Amino acid sequence: MAFLVGLVGALSLRSTGPLQNTITASEAPQIKWRTPVAFGTHLPALGDNILYVSEQLSRASGGRVLLDIYEPGMLVPAFSITESVKAGKLEAGYTWLGYDQGRIPATPLISAVPFGLEPWEYTAWYYEAGGKALAEALYAPHNIHPILCGIIGPETAGWFRFPITDLTQFEGLKIRFAGLGGRVLQALGASVTLIPGGEIYQALEKGAIDATEYSLPVVDAMLGFDQVAKFNYFPGWHQTFTAAHLVVNQARWDALSTGDQSLIEMACTAGVIRNLAKGEALQGAVIESFEAKGVTPIRFDRTVLKSLQAVTESVLQVEAEKDPQFAEILASQRKFMRSYKKWKALAYLPRDFDEMAEE
Repeated sequence: MAFLVGLVGALSLRSTGPLQNTITASEAPQIKWRTPVAFGTHLPALGDNILYVSEQLSRASGGRVLLDIYEPGMLVPAFSITESVKAGKLEAGYTWLGYDQGRIPATPLISAVPFGLEPWEYTAWYYEAGGKALAEALYAPHNIHPILCGIIGPETAGWFRFPITDLTQFEGLKIRFAGLGGRVLQALGASVTLIPGGEIYQALEKGAIDATEYSLPVVDAMLGFDQVAKFNYFPGWHQTFTAAHLVVNQARWDALSTGDQSLIEMACTAGVIRNLAKGEALQGAVIESFEAKGVTPIRFDRTVLKSLQAVTESVLQVEAEKDPQFAEILASQRKFMRSYKKWKALAYLPRDFDEMAEE
């Protein structure tokens, strides 16, 4: 395994086991990048994917390419990773680019879009329909080379202390929400705040917020949200996918050989598919545990979803009018969605017949 910084409170540890045998005593690594992460690596799917990527890089390079992983806050605050990489204070970082929304308005479109692309649809757009070039162009002025390095499926739509049956209940609601979904709830009158993952439980428990979204059920349960808020809503309309990127200082990236660039890109591409697979594999068991915990999983009805979608359209339109890059990326995604929809409608089975009949 690559050189890792242990979980919060631990110091940097040298890995033991099979990987030690790949590095000889006389062979100093040519590439060793300090790589802070936005999510704790103890969090399954959301946070631990970068460990897989760093391990594969070390193995494939015989220990020559190493990502030195640092937990959130150990080098820089979780929301400041890209700024530190931009300034050259860090070589790389692993983060959700939507945190840059205040500085780069279009970043949520390559991170998580309300009523947007599904995970495999996003990867098709990113790798095969111009998304990668658009992401790189978005960050080029900021001295950063972004590499898609992980993706997970929809988040839950939030953990609430009471049932939500009407959009008017968002008026005055204090809620932790991120990205464009947060803008949608603000338009509905909610008081939206963005809190790092490690601080959400305390804010929810003490009543500083009334509700929260964060990630997949397995992550949210690990963080204890189900102990405080017993109504967990679905589907994750606000983040139909959640993409993570390895961000590399542009000068550092340009200094690499084409072979090393390809190696890093291959490791990240492997991380994307393994990350999605792991995220999808873990959720069923968590949902099955809800009943014993007194948690009620609830699907928003179609009327509520249609209303949320209408507000989302208004928010996206406003953002597109303000920022040309936002408009360009949004148009690219929508063009791809229109084309892909024709294939999707014909190719995939409507397997959940009983559920569809009930609706």
